[in-house]
Amino acid sequence: MSQGLTRLAPQPPAGRSRRALPHPLDRTFVTSDYIAICLRLDPLVDKSRLPSRHATVGPERAPQRSFYYAMGLTEADIAKPLVGVVSSWNEAAPCNIALKRQAEVCKRGVREAGGTPREFTTITVTDGIAMGHAGMKASLPSRDIIADSVELTVRGHCYDALVGIAGCDKSLPGLMMAMLRLNVPSVFLYGGSILPGRFQGKDVTVLDVFEAVGAHAAGKMSSEELRTLEQVACPSAGSCGGQYTANSMAYVGEAIGLALPGSASPPAPYESRDAYADLAGRQVMQLLATGLRPRDIVTRRSLENAAAIVAATGGSTNAALHLPAMANELGIAFDLFDVADVFRRTPLLADLKPGGRYLAKDVHDIGGAPVVLRALLDGGFLHGDCLTVTGRTLAENLADVRVPDGQDVVMPVSRAISMTGGLVGLRGNLAPDGGIVKIAGLKTLHFRGPARCFDSEEAAFAAVMAKQYAAGDVIVIRYEGPKGGPGMREMLATTSAIYGEGMGEQVALITDGRFSGATRGICVGHVGPEAAVGGPIGLLRDGDIITIDCAAGGITVELSDAELATRRATWTPRATDYQSGAIWRYAQTVGPARYGAVLHPGAAVETHVYVTA
Repeated sequence: MSQGLTRLAPQPPAGRSRRALPHPLDRTFVTSDYIAICLRLDPLVDKSRLPSRHATVGPERAPQRSFYYAMGLTEADIAKPLVGVVSSWNEAAPCNIALKRQAEVCKRGVREAGGTPREFTTITVTDGIAMGHAGMKASLPSRDIIADSVELTVRGHCYDALVGIAGCDKSLPGLMMAMLRLNVPSVFLYGGSILPGRFQGKDVTVLDVFEAVGAHAAGKMSSEELRTLEQVACPSAGSCGGQYTANSMAYVGEAIGLALPGSASPPAPYESRDAYADLAGRQVMQLLATGLRPRDIVTRRSLENAAAIVAATGGSTNAALHLPAMANELGIAFDLFDVADVFRRTPLLADLKPGGRYLAKDVHDIGGAPVVLRALLDGGFLHGDCLTVTGRTLAENLADVRVPDGQDVVMPVSRAISMTGGLVGLRGNLAPDGGIVKIAGLKTLHFRGPARCFDSEEAAFAAVMAKQYAAGDVIVIRYEGPKGGPGMREMLATTSAIYGEGMGEQVALITDGRFSGATRGICVGHVGPEAAVGGPIGLLRDGDIITIDCAAGGITVELSDAELATRRATWTPRATDYQSGAIWRYAQTVGPARYGAVLHPGAAVETHVYVTA
């Protein structure tokens, strides 16, 4: 009896290493050789090295097999590898609405490549709808529940491989975290971005609607204009169209090697998304055949590649939270400061919203994320030797990619927008554990002013809408960190209202919470330690002078160590309104933002990995 999958799928041709597998877009190899053997539907496939043996093999598993027969599977279906196909499909928002279609196509790819797909779904909390109210407290916790739910489903049903299809922000890192935790052969697939809306002759996104709320409050936009804008800003399925968190993490998927080349870029409504879904199903079967797993692919160097593409595209500050969380699943030390080091040395190459002019669709039109990766590789800012799900290295995947001439969406390094990336890590006596700010598109990198302190986002938003702040203020929103929120809310509603009122870079904002990838301006998030654990941000008083130096990477308050110590001695912890349920449990277990706001020790201390059981 052959071992593993040798009776199900061919091995690479003689003389070819695992690194030299055919590119997944080379359908000739797949059709003429791979599928022909897979379609034997051999019921004698040896599962002795596959997790599904625990649920499908042997006389003692007759009860389990009876459940599969009840769902219409045949004996041959049950004998094949079981591939989990998970998506975050739901009707909560346009980010997720197209994912069921893609999951169905992916399942077809799995079947035609010789596997048996088993579809399931996981939750999402959609930030655009949760924004600006207490619902946002559920957003970041959902990332870890997504990872946990996928882990438990795969463990409980003994699936052999995984394809994860994600839409809204937290579902992308959540699914990738699960893949790294389980270490089964896996392919990540983004569901695609939304198409731009049109308003008054310009492309618009949901960010324009958020900022319009402030413009309306300031009397700069009529109620009818606001009503028209909200109706046209989001014209299709897909995630938010700028380089916000979803698109940033989609690019991370390609850069880190878990996604097929080019799969991050096509908008959700495009039929090419279905082609990538089909290929993802086929490719995960090749990964099963060759034994290439997520922990073979994602390393310290590929994490640096992921941080580089975020910096080069002026992406979301949330990447500084999600990349450390992904590293935790590998047992790799890679915190906010490690991410910031990559940001500092990586040039800004893409002119994308919110700081720039273009949208994700414009990147797709010139060749997609591979163009950004090619520009970084040519400039020496990428580790090209990292493996990817194609079985090839990143450099091999990019061999035929070129940065096209005659466009100004993505620049080569020789014409970089800035030689420092679009995001900067900050550190100082106000943030010993750091903070993060997006500088792409900023006109000034230095700000000094008096603190205007608020102990919740609602209080700050109310003051902004009532114009109870002044040019030169540093608005401080605290007790919104992972523990103190609880949940580390995003502050897009407040920052957008400030821009809509025309105050943009005339004020700064700092918080121990987060900012949306759509936030722009001098907005420092992830300030740590957070107020809820006695961090300096919780000791501030109105009028304290704060300096933010994005060029030097500093954030300080003009208070002596002695004064901070005196204030800390009289500081008392604050209780939240969440004393039961999921958000209470999150607050009890969540760690600092610096390390990804994770809920468990990670692979550094693990003694067991699912796939080896």
